[in-house]
Amino acid sequence: MRSPRSLVGGSPAAAHAITFDGRELPALPGQSVAAVLWGAGILAWRTTREGGAPRGAFCGIGSCYDCLVTVNGHPNQRACLVPARPGDSVTTQEGTGRAELAV
Repeated sequence: MRSPRSLVGGSPAAAHAITFDGRELPALPGQSVAAVLWGAGILAWRTTREGGAPRGAFCGIGSCYDCLVTVNGHPNQRACLVPARPGDSVTTQEGTGRAELAV
């Protein structure tokens, strides 16, 4: 069976790991944080400020803000745009991601 990879003779670079809420997940170079989470079967990684409804990727191109996560302690990062880098620590974002400000 032919695949795009077999047609061009490409092969992925070595995988690396990121953590999500303490769970180690494999990531390939060039994958976004959202792609890594989807690949691990994780579909929601944020809760809304009012009501705590679960959210994940919606548009997938950075136009909306449903996919916000906290990456390496920095809240409000769009998971669909942030490349997954070796050793990244990604955590679920609750509300605005600024709990320390009590907003």
